[in-house]
This record gives sequence, C-alpha cells and structure tokens, in this order.
Amino acid sequence: MCDREQEGPDGREPACVLCHRAEADLDICGDKLEKYGLYAHFCLYFATLLFRQANKRVGLLGFLHQDSQLAVRRAAQKHCCVCGQSGATILCWKEDCNRWFHLPCAKEGGCITQYITPYRTYCLEHRPVQIMQVTPELDTECPICMEPVEDRQTFKTMVCPVCKRARFHRDCLQGQALCAGLLYFRCPLCRDHETFLVEMFVMGIQIPIRQPTSEDNNAFADLGERHGRCNARECLYPRGREEAEEEGPWELLLCSSCAAEGTHRRCSGLTVRTTHWECDSCAGLGTEGPKLFCISGELSIDDEYLRGADT
Repeated sequence: MCDREQEGPDGREPACVLCHRAEADLDICGDKLEKYGLYAHFCLYFATLLFRQANKRVGLLGFLHQDSQLAVRRAAQKHCCVCGQSGATILCWKEDCNRWFHLPCAKEGGCITQYITPYRTYCLEHRPVQIMQVTPELDTECPICMEPVEDRQTFKTMVCPVCKRARFHRDCLQGQALCAGLLYFRCPLCRDHETFLVEMFVMGIQIPIRQPTSEDNNAFADLGERHGRCNARECLYPRGREEAEEEGPWELLLCSSCAAEGTHRRCSGLTVRTTHWECDSCAGLGTEGPKLFCISGELSIDDEYLRGADT
C-alpha cells in the first residue's frame, strides 16, 4: 500500500492510516481519531515496531506521524493471514511466527488482541485458550443473552475462570464490558471481579476505563452488591435471615461457587474453621455432597496493567 491517505466508499471519509478502513467494528478497533491529518484506530497500539512516545501529547496519542507512515511502508509487502490483502501491520507475538493481520480482521480470523500494555496479539494457532470442563448436565445458556452456548472451548465461547459454570458468547461479554466499564465488569453469575477481569483482558476483551454507559448512573450498582440473606431451610438466628454478625456462629457465608445464596454457620452446621461452603444447587452438580475447600493465594493487577489505553 502506498502512504497516501485512503478514502472510504463514499470518497469522502478518510480511512485509518494503518488498516486502511474507513469504517471498522468499534468493539475491536475503537473510535477513529485524527490529529494533523493522521487518522487511526487502536491499530496504533498493536502495530509491530510502532512505538509510543513518553510524551503522550505529541502526535496522535503519543504516536508520531512519521513513525506511523514508516510502519505503513514497512507493512506494504505483508499480507494479512485472514483477508489476504497487503498492508498488514500486526505480527503475531509468538516467536518465529510469521503471521500478519489487520486489526479489523482479528475477530474474523480468531486472533486475540490484548488491550493492555504491552498490547500483545496472537494468531489463530498461538492464541491463549481457556480450560473448559465438559459438563453436559449443566444448562448451557449464556447468562447475558439467555441463548444457547456451545458446551466446548471455541473462540466464540468463553467461561468464567472462577465459578466455571457461567459460559458466555464472546460478543455478549464484549458488549457487557463496553457498557459496564472497568469498575463494574464482573461475572454476572458468581460476581467475581478481579480474577474475572484479568482473564478477560488476557482473552482479548476490550474493557474501557470509564464509568458505565447509561443515562442512569446507578444502573450497574447492583452488580457490586453482596448477597446478604441466609437461605438455609430453617434459619436459627433470632434476628432473622436478613441479619448476620461479622464472625462466629452467626457469620454469613456465601456459596463459593455462585455467591447467590448464603447461610449462617450454625444454620448449616458449619464450624468456625470452615472457610468455604456450597449451596445445595452447586454441591449437587456432579458431586456426592457438599464441597468444602480453601483457596490459597491472591491474584492482583498492577496499576500499569489496569490503565491500558488512556484514550
């Protein structure tokens, strides 16, 4: 591709200097921005050997015009492994892999693009995959759209790494991430936030660092609320199911799998040494009885990892 400005189908709308698309999927490419005649999507962050300046105010988001044009000329002979056209600026991160692609082609080709520093990309063969247990007895409906989801690992099918029960369509998760934003994006079933967030970043979900997109600023507030009721068949606490104490026999434990039901320790015959408990529904899924276990270690996310694209 030559380095002249590309135009859209109508002959008027300028295209991204790197992917040469006037229009592209916002979920993958983000908004097209412009500065000093340079138009670009998120392609800037993923283009191989295109480096961002320490001063983010120079160029377009810290990418200099001359560096972007150099990346375009360098990619002139690189053909996209998805669409077959030239001008592919993104190389698979896997060492010795020579597959190039355009950012708008990533989804169609099953490629993973990680929207976190250092913005790694992986082709179909080398992309990260989730470990998904085959459990035919589970209801395989996506909890977001309530439509059937495949009971196996595919690019379009994803699973919560915490409860391992919630399976989603990739498009549904991406849509929820864009609406909820970084602070409120979590598994809608077990409500885990941190571990779920890390996994989704790694699996190529774009999670914007902003408040939820809704006219009602409290629309997603309930996603962060903790279940606060004893669901035992017979609640023994004199103050009732809705009350609990911070520790002791009347401490409220939530189901370690779904977090949607709870119990006072005494109401389910649990000792103070029991740290985790499963409700009847979760304990009965492929097991012979209640499962008690402890989880050791914590997964944290550093500030740089979370910031991502400060667009």
